[in-house]
Amino acid sequence: MKVRRREPRFFLKGMIELQLAVTIVQLISCVAIVVIVLFQSGKSAGLSGAIGGGSDSYLLKNKSKSLDSKLAKATKWIAAVFVILTLVLNFEFHA
Repeated sequence: MKVRRREPRFFLKGMIELQLAVTIVQLISCVAIVVIVLFQSGKSAGLSGAIGGGSDSYLLKNKSKSLDSKLAKATKWIAAVFVILTLVLNFEFHA
C-alpha cells in the first residue's frame, strides 16, 4: 500500500519562503557589520601615533572624523537590524 505524502499547506510554504528571505537579509547584515567595522579606524593611534607624531593636517582629520562618524552610525543601524532579525527568526520561526 502506498503512503500518500501530504503537501504543506500554502501558509506553511509562505512561511518557509519568508524564513529564507529573513535569513538571507540577516546574513547580508552580518557581512555588512564585519566590513564596516574593519573600515573604521581605531579611537587612539597607540604606539604608532606616539612615534610618528601628529603629522596629520587639520583638513585630513575632519575628513576622517566625518567618515568615521558615518561608519559608526551605519554600524549602529545595521547592528540593530541584525538583532531584530535574530529575534524574529528565533521567536517567529522556532516557537
